[in-house]
Amino acid sequence: MATNPLLCDPESGVCGMPALPADSLHIKSEKKPIKIVYYTDPICSSCWGIEPQLRKLKLAYGDVIEIEYRMGGLLPDWSYNSGGISKPSDVAHHWDEVSLHYDMPIIGDVWIEDPLPSSYPPSIAFKAAQMQDKEKAILFLRKIREMVFLEKKNITKWEYLELAAGSVGLDMIQFKKDYEGKAKELFNEDLKLGKELGVRGFPTMFFSDASGKTEMVYGSKPYSAYEGAVLKLLPEAVKTEFDTTWEYVFSKYHSLTAKEFAELTGMERKESERVLDELTANGKLEKLTTKNGGIWRQHP
Repeated sequence: MATNPLLCDPESGVCGMPALPADSLHIKSEKKPIKIVYYTDPICSSCWGIEPQLRKLKLAYGDVIEIEYRMGGLLPDWSYNSGGISKPSDVAHHWDEVSLHYDMPIIGDVWIEDPLPSSYPPSIAFKAAQMQDKEKAILFLRKIREMVFLEKKNITKWEYLELAAGSVGLDMIQFKKDYEGKAKELFNEDLKLGKELGVRGFPTMFFSDASGKTEMVYGSKPYSAYEGAVLKLLPEAVKTEFDTTWEYVFSKYHSLTAKEFAELTGMERKESERVLDELTANGKLEKLTTKNGGIWRQHP
């Protein structure tokens, strides 16, 4: 029986799909020594689980890596029945479980209160954002993930996509035009390339150098796995010793979970939460508390 793609295995760290044959990879870095093609999905809980590692990798190796975000199409619709998940409410309990495993706040209640029929609309919206501005598109993706994982918002609805796009500074007229037009084509291209690359689940990252030599990291792995892939392809890479003060990390990332803050600052996990709560009490940050953990944000 095929595994339902929404059933993310905490042990392997993968939101899985049936295996597809991998063709020869034709990925080469262009602008920087290492190109990372990152296959993800807005509602992939394992992808949310690797945000701490990915954010650290960007700060430590941003000089030598470029990341190309591709959408994988995790949930086309609910027309299947497999892998222990056959209806939206089955996802609710599962999300609460993976939240604990990844130590990242994920609330499953959206699957009971206002379930998503598909992950395609937010994926297409991401491609529309990407057409305008690649950096703002990453901020947009983060925003819609916070909406669905922490705020119980059904991000297939235009009102939430529009709100997220506006909050990261996208041109709203262009965003709507692209969402209703070319973004769907670009999303279909991502799906096609994913099949050609043999992407079986999310997160999947292909690390490639200028010669086309490629390392793959599949699933949620510790930070060392992502750093290791960079160093295998570029042994001479020197990591940036970035500032680990709270002011600096929040200037780079405007919202952080306690796990992310711990990963970026090198603090113990419990200490990181204590420091964040203290900063909140002193009026430096705002905290959104959920039943499965909190997220801290800079004041708007």
